[in-house]
Parts: sequence; C-alpha cells; structure tokens
Amino acid sequence: MARYSTRVTSVGGRNGAVASNDGNLSLPVSLPKTLGGRGDATNPEQLFAAGYAACFGNALIHAAQSQGIKLDEQAYRVAAEVGLRPSRAGSFELSVMLEVSVDGLYAETLRPLVAIAHQMCPYSNAVKGNIDVQINLV
Repeated sequence: MARYSTRVTSVGGRNGAVASNDGNLSLPVSLPKTLGGRGDATNPEQLFAAGYAACFGNALIHAAQSQGIKLDEQAYRVAAEVGLRPSRAGSFELSVMLEVSVDGLYAETLRPLVAIAHQMCPYSNAVKGNIDVQINLV
C-alpha cells in the first residue's frame, strides 16, 4: 500500500491544463515553441524535470545523512534537464541529465552519495532501464 499518492487530471492534452485533486497544483500547459506550440505555459517535460530534481535532491540529503554528513538542506542542488526526442521505433522518448552539487562537499565525497541517492530515488527507480539518465557533478 502506498504511503502517499496523488491524483492529477489533464484536460486538453499538451494544450490544456493540469490540476491535482487537492487543489495544490493547477496549471495551464502548452506545447513548447520548438515543437510548434505556443510555448506560453509549462509543459509535461518541465513538470517531470521539477519532480525528478526535487526527489533526487531529497534522496541525496538522506544519503548524506546516512553517512553522517549533516549540512543545511539548502546546500543541496539538483538541476534536471529532460529531453524529448524521436525514438528508433518512430515514437518519442525522454532523456534525463542531472547536475548535482552540494556546497561544502568535494567530488570524492559527493560521488558515492550520488550513487546511493540514485538507488534510493523513486524517480530513478521508475525510469531505470527505460530512460537514459546521465548524472554530472558540478
């Protein structure tokens, strides 16, 4: 049984709106200009990137704490870049690049924490084997 679940409804596809059942999320969505759309609202790739970045950041915080590293949560930064590209099968697929930094930690300390976070993060686990995920330390 899920410890948490949410429900978001989309009306109108990529040129419509999304809203959560609790009212905390209510946004127009539009196809990006680079794909021929208006580009005047957020899009599903931005929402996925936001969710992945926040989730991975939290997993990184937990990974650090499990290793006895206690830093202010604001020291952890994860930028997620989500790409949409044609697949070989003629449909579309996503790619993800995560850029990870933690103020006060050097790469040799951060690298194993990132590996732990990548195993813990529900987004990483959900896309494993389905989406190419590249992780860079910055």
